[in-house]
Amino acid sequence: MKVRSSLRSMKTKPGSQVVRRRGKIFVINKRNPRFKSRQA
Repeated sequence: MKVRSSLRSMKTKPGSQVVRRRGKIFVINKRNPRFKSRQA
């Protein structure tokens, strides 16, 4: 899983969604699943 240091650069990717789960912020991407990240 490729992880970026910044969530801001992740959410500009096409198909990205910013999701809050259990108090953490996740970026998930169904179109390109390797773009995933998490910020606690």
